[in-house]
Amino acid sequence: MTGPTLTLEFQTKTSATKAKLPLSDFVIAGWTGRDKAAVEKHIVELEELGVARPASTPVYYRCAASRLTTHTEIESTGEQSSGEVEFALIKQGGKLWVGLASDHTDRAVETYNVTVSKQMCDKPIAPVLWLFDDLINHWEGIIMRSYIIENGERVLYQEGTVVTMLDPLELLHGFMPLAQLPDGFVMMCGTFAAKGGIRPSSRFEFEMEDTVLKRTIRHGYSIKTLPVLG
Repeated sequence: MTGPTLTLEFQTKTSATKAKLPLSDFVIAGWTGRDKAAVEKHIVELEELGVARPASTPVYYRCAASRLTTHTEIESTGEQSSGEVEFALIKQGGKLWVGLASDHTDRAVETYNVTVSKQMCDKPIAPVLWLFDDLINHWEGIIMRSYIIENGERVLYQEGTVVTMLDPLELLHGFMPLAQLPDGFVMMCGTFAAKGGIRPSSRFEFEMEDTVLKRTIRHGYSIKTLPVLG
């Protein structure tokens, strides 16, 4: 049986190659902030939606690799889902790559089972990856943002630098040492608090800016809402 694959562009400072990435494992790391006050703020945001506190931080949720998609539209049951911008770590060709993804989550399901909520929605990922070795010396110069459409306007929803999350290698090692991870392994690595609180939108756009090498990854997707009939 053939597993899921994504067609991605692997970019270094000197080259760009498109290739199919066979996916092996997918993990979503939660509560990954270095700033414990910011982590607490996000926990409180979710508590206001009825989501229980995590037993420990960080937490590693397993998710079906088939949920990862580069599509620009996803489907979600009901109107209580929303996106979260996150950087992703991808092992391929024995190297570590950095991508940009959204942990789109069903907030209604999240109130009674976080692990199940992670499985309810597709996880959009931008089709471009950067070589981690090209970023390691200026990791603090990587900024992520997300936007939603609200009252017909494009509104800044999240913004921050990736250094607000735990060091990438530390995050990976908390799950499994990098050398032991298989090719096709993907980990999403945490998010920022939402400006104005977590809320749904018909469209979610997100970007990652490398302020040193002067390049940006952008992606976005629309949410098609399916009816809840019982």
